[in-house]
Amino acid sequence: MTGLSLRYLSDVDFEDSEISINVGGFKKKMRSNTLLRFPETRLGKLLSCHSKESILELCDDYDDTKNEFYFDRNPELFPYVLHFYNTGKLHVMGELCVFSFSQEIEYWGINEFFIDSCCSYSYHGRKMEPDQEKWEDHSDQESTNSSFDEILAFYNDAAKFDKQPFGKVRRQLWLALDNPGYSVLSRIFSILSIMVVLGSIVTMCLNSLSDFQIVRSNGSTEEDPRFEIVEHFGIAWFTFELVARFAVAPDFLKFFKHALNLIDLMSILPFYITLIVNLVVESSPALANLGRVAQVLRLMRIFRILKLARHSTGLRSLGATLKYSYREVGLLLLYLSVGISIFSVVAYTIEKEENRGLETIPACWWWATVSMTTVGYGDVVPVTMAGRLTASACILAGILVVVLPITLIFNKFSHFYRRQKQLESAMRSCDFDDGMKVAPSVNLRDYYAYKVKSLMASLTNMSRSTPSELSLNDSLH
Repeated sequence: MTGLSLRYLSDVDFEDSEISINVGGFKKKMRSNTLLRFPETRLGKLLSCHSKESILELCDDYDDTKNEFYFDRNPELFPYVLHFYNTGKLHVMGELCVFSFSQEIEYWGINEFFIDSCCSYSYHGRKMEPDQEKWEDHSDQESTNSSFDEILAFYNDAAKFDKQPFGKVRRQLWLALDNPGYSVLSRIFSILSIMVVLGSIVTMCLNSLSDFQIVRSNGSTEEDPRFEIVEHFGIAWFTFELVARFAVAPDFLKFFKHALNLIDLMSILPFYITLIVNLVVESSPALANLGRVAQVLRLMRIFRILKLARHSTGLRSLGATLKYSYREVGLLLLYLSVGISIFSVVAYTIEKEENRGLETIPACWWWATVSMTTVGYGDVVPVTMAGRLTASACILAGILVVVLPITLIFNKFSHFYRRQKQLESAMRSCDFDDGMKVAPSVNLRDYYAYKVKSLMASLTNMSRSTPSELSLNDSLH
């Protein structure tokens, strides 16, 4: 508690009066002329109070008999406030919590501008660290929450089978189809699926070679029938896989909200759309232009490679990394865009009269993009000495620009990979053979710690959003 002993403030001679202060048992008397140096502070404003009501607006309690004014504040931090009134400077010890100190001086109406130069750099640096951690570790918190939510969602989905017909059998099939590595059956199914995906991709690549194409009498080409058999088998397997997963899904409405299920759907849609388009073209020759749509759709078969994400922890971790590294990726694109714009204009100015390959700014954009990303096709090169020096600077700048965010992205990938492995391990620890008895193992301590950290950061930001509006010039007089 804090107490101030004041007589009738409106009649007090401030030059000679003293104010008795008690902060949680810490008692101190201060002269009024010392406090008047900083009239915008809380103690300075007390000297201008003329009624009990105005006094109680600045303090927690007031004792008429003792003429004491009470403030419920931390007595360990109050000596720093006293030192400020005596010297006009604030000093911050290294062991103090900067946020508690900031809230304390804000209560007493003291601006951070009064922190002495010897402590200012360290104080503001420590105060900015949580913001930096929030920027860098935002994905850590989100991934922790996401992993926890995924485990709970997995457990809840498994529990839904208890109320469904043939629930036990359907649950075992769902675990085998949707969770690679959960059991021997799921591993076998996963290996077969991977082999079919790779076989389909290899077949598509080999089919583009002229050695494996059949030339008709009219000069047109058609696919090798052997490759068509492999393609049809792959489509049949992918269709069976999708239908089987849908049939044993615990919630049909949420089935296609899962990204991996959408990938499975997109891997077979081009084939069926192409089949329908070909049938329409054959029945209506006037719609022959639709055949080009079929050719484009056939190229979409390459996206079947994304089906491997269901069976690869690394690919899922890569997707999560890109999802939660949008800031770093955005910075990388921003840096590249600025560098490309600058170096393309410089190269255009230098080379436009000497080099036909760099006679337009769009052409220089292509050259700068290739150079900054260190690809270096060599199709367009500067010919003047100034242009080559510009190219050297462009390449060096590109190396720096690309390398800086890559480290952050790689660290996040490592983090998400470990998280994904822990998530898979937690899912495998669930035993559903005898019903829903064993809950997945979840590190609730870490989850709770991240939640508390997020809450404290929010409270800190709220306290920062309402800083004390102090008059620095008036306080110094």
